Amino acid sequence: MSRRDEVIDAAQRILQDEGLEALTMRRLGEALSMRAPSLYKHVSGKDEIEAALQQRALQSLGVALGAAGVDLASLAAAYRGWALAHPRLYELAARRPLHRDQLAPGVEADAAAPLVAAVGADPDAARALWAAAHGLVDLELAGRFPPGADVDAAWATVVRAFSGLTGS
Repeated sequence: MSRRDEVIDAAQRILQDEGLEALTMRRLGEALSMRAPSLYKHVSGKDEIEAALQQRALQSLGVALGAAGVDLASLAAAYRGWALAHPRLYELAARRPLHRDQLAPGVEADAAAPLVAAVGADPDAARALWAAAHGLVDLELAGRFPPGADVDAAWATVVRAFSGLTGS
């Protein structure tokens, strides 16, 4: 494992355990028992670290979605399950601008491929489906549904709506 990989691993642990606001070069240096300026021998800065974490998130989400197949209900469950299991990685990858210029080629498209396939390769339908899933996850992670709200029913409604539009 390269020292860069160790830096990214430590950054992921900090992100998961303490949140995005704690992910600073100083905190990362502390976690690795090194001075923050020494980190720049291994990464160019925080943008590179965020990009690496976004790439990991997209790859992991893509694996989860790929394992779900093209059934919309299964994809919705996989998307929701991954986001709820990895809320801070989800936040970094889905709520913040992607560092597209630093991602490996194809990472974003590979992560989206199962959603695109599920809606018959219609990019507009795929974006709308992603927006609906993102909105539901975002509200759930933020605790914004009112007490007693049937979140599962909301997901089922989205699946039904897109199944009717796409023929799935």
